[in-house]
Amino acid sequence: MTVLVAPPLFWGGNAIVGRMAVGVVPPLTLNLLRWIVALLILLPFAWRACLAHKALLRQHLGFLCLTALLSVASYNALQYLALTTSSPLNTSLIGASTPVWILLTGFVLFRVPVGGLSVLGAALSLLGVGTILVRGNPGNLALLQFVPGDLYMLAGTFMWSLYTWLLLRRQTGLPGHAALAAQMFLGILFALPMAALELRYGGYAPVVWEWRTAGIIAYVGLFPSLLAYVCWQRAVAQAGAQLPVFFMNLAPIFTLLLSMLLLGEPPQGYHVVALALILLGIWLAQRQSARGAANAVSARGSG
Repeated sequence: MTVLVAPPLFWGGNAIVGRMAVGVVPPLTLNLLRWIVALLILLPFAWRACLAHKALLRQHLGFLCLTALLSVASYNALQYLALTTSSPLNTSLIGASTPVWILLTGFVLFRVPVGGLSVLGAALSLLGVGTILVRGNPGNLALLQFVPGDLYMLAGTFMWSLYTWLLLRRQTGLPGHAALAAQMFLGILFALPMAALELRYGGYAPVVWEWRTAGIIAYVGLFPSLLAYVCWQRAVAQAGAQLPVFFMNLAPIFTLLLSMLLLGEPPQGYHVVALALILLGIWLAQRQSARGAANAVSARGSG
């Protein structure tokens, strides 16, 4: 359960810290720096495994490049770009639509059947997200306004869904920390020219180096980068691609709680309703996952 809950907790905090970084660190530069920090922390634990599996790393280089581009270089860069014009809550809410993208991506690209409980769970989770978005009043739906950052986050959500399916469908045989270190390294190579172009043509002020900047980079490098990705890979390996993304719907809840603690914003009644809907959606997804596992065991036994 910990590996399922930790990523949305860390990513909920990432939305707030990423917003705090606006005006302090340019978004693509922040993405580059976070992964450099994460790789420096991971490398002492992973370099021996990387050397021992050089042949496998070369064999799966194309796959590792693709997953690094989708996740390390693109998803996180798009998220920080989104936070320059969108709110932490909005980005978390859009990210919470990932279960729908996972279901669609799996069905369209990989021909994975969609169970009825998964569909119902996704609908209830999105209803919970929508409850937060309209602040418990359906009449506010007509007042919603989306900014470019919302579209960046939507594109990033699709990339994350594809990345998650690729992790499940392609087994490289690499130890998890070796594969993650390789993805980080390759992602940094992709992120370097992005950050360089941003500094040259993006119109952002240079990095403001101070203690606050160091704290921001340290947090995003350790928690939403290294620890969240380690937990995510283990969750996908243990539970498949569909169930873990339902837990991403907890990210807006964690964002709200952290906003309350850090910004003094108290929760409202509709937050409780939204949390109940999201948790019910997760429970239904778990039921679908358990039912699928039981059917698989039954099929093997009868064969």
